[in-house]
Amino acid sequence: MDPSKQETNQKKASKPMAKKETQEFQFVVYNTMTQQKEVFKPKIPGKVRMYVCGVTAYDFSHLGHARAAVSFDVLYRYLKHLGYEVTYVRNFTDVDDKIIRRANETGEDPISLSDRYCKEYNIDMSDLQCLSPTHEPRVSDHMEQIKDMITQIINKDFGYVVDGDVFFAVDKFPNYGKLSGQKLENNRAGERVAVDSRKRNPSDFALWKAAKPGEPSWDSPWGPGRPGWHIECSAMSAHYLSFKFDIHGGGLDLIFPHHENEIAQSCAACEESDVSYWMHNGHVTNNNEKMSKSLGNFFTIRQITERYHPLALRYFLINAHYRSPLNYSVVQLEGASDAVFYIYQTLKDCQDALLQLQEEMPNDGKPARISPDAKECISKLRNEFQVKMSDDLSTSLILTGAFLEALKLVNNLLTMLKKKQQKQQRLLVIKSLKEIENEVTKVLDVLGLQPPWSYNEVLLQLKEKALTRAGLVEDDVIRLINERAEVRRNKDFLKSDQMRAHLQAKGIALMDVGTETIWRPCVPVQQDSEIVPSEGRKVPPKPESA
Repeated sequence: MDPSKQETNQKKASKPMAKKETQEFQFVVYNTMTQQKEVFKPKIPGKVRMYVCGVTAYDFSHLGHARAAVSFDVLYRYLKHLGYEVTYVRNFTDVDDKIIRRANETGEDPISLSDRYCKEYNIDMSDLQCLSPTHEPRVSDHMEQIKDMITQIINKDFGYVVDGDVFFAVDKFPNYGKLSGQKLENNRAGERVAVDSRKRNPSDFALWKAAKPGEPSWDSPWGPGRPGWHIECSAMSAHYLSFKFDIHGGGLDLIFPHHENEIAQSCAACEESDVSYWMHNGHVTNNNEKMSKSLGNFFTIRQITERYHPLALRYFLINAHYRSPLNYSVVQLEGASDAVFYIYQTLKDCQDALLQLQEEMPNDGKPARISPDAKECISKLRNEFQVKMSDDLSTSLILTGAFLEALKLVNNLLTMLKKKQQKQQRLLVIKSLKEIENEVTKVLDVLGLQPPWSYNEVLLQLKEKALTRAGLVEDDVIRLINERAEVRRNKDFLKSDQMRAHLQAKGIALMDVGTETIWRPCVPVQQDSEIVPSEGRKVPPKPESA
């Protein structure tokens, strides 16, 4: 996406659509710490401070990363919509064992390699219409804050030094496990940290790692080295948000040990450390198995967006509750692509009609008088949006029901405009269209589905992706349309239907409109294509419920 357009889009989204919701629609979120939904109340009225764990940047980001980013982007947008001033921090891990291993394989400097993938990640985020966080700190830029926090932990007897390494003594922290419910003996300190016989307790985890040959290192009071994985987020969240803030988020897999260790570190460094709400998004699965790089069953965001529009992918990701597992399925991606095409085609038709009828709309500054059906439709959409979003961001329930009814009414009103009507009735239809369009676009904006391009542009992009999946170019479709027209003139309707069915199986629908035939993308009748996971293991697409 053009960065200037992204910036414009962010400014638009940052403007609250309405004043803060009334108590009738209290915003409730599920708090992993208490394992229940709670009314959201920020520590400072009118302001929200939020930290979300970002990616370890050593490769292109996958679908699981996309889900986390989109889930918390929806939260970010909704908080802004409610009128809050939000400080959103999402970090990059650019110092890590995996980065070092990859850099050794490629012969690159680890920090340079990570920087490259940080930039690639931000390109993916722009494509998915995720707003830029307020701050995107990197570990390599915050060594002083990290070392200061480790010093505090040691001084308060929660940490100890062994041969240049620094470990956190979990036995010293009696509340260890309060987030996850895990017992100390279950802690393996994450796959990134091997068991070390020098530890006082096998569950102790690294705060600082002594330097090894060929690895990046920084000077410290304990000798040259680099941070452990967990300390970075404690230090950076405290630096940007203080030890007390409202929301800490991340994927479900981070609850233990990462977030559990963060709590221990932060509380050890500052007794008053407190996060009000811990929020976690569900996994993306492939054939009901967690999608991950280690299993080789993952798809990068780029692999998906080469074949599907980023807005279709975003729709797919929010078409399930953020806490639910989401099973990857070509069928569901096709359905998402079809759904967004219908949305944007409807809005384009509405916009085109209103543009043509602009002269008929009075500009007297008076409130628009709309039809009873339109008034009921808008009220229902507005109410449903408020109720569902305020209930722990139930996005999947918003994209059905009143939202689809609003699009259907738009199409019905457009049909009415084609018929002869009295002036007042026609004016009523025009105003009704305008008001419904406004309400629909407000919903899309909060969900991050309002495109930064014209509707015509995004429809052309969706059609181009459909052609890519079909293995065709538009000239192929036009040629087949012309051949089918000749077949129809010869009254060979069986062959005509076969030609239509052949294209429909590839995701191309032909529509006969009067004497003209046009085409649009559709859900293929049968799925005869697959995307190959990044590690080369073919995973045939199977219809699965999300």
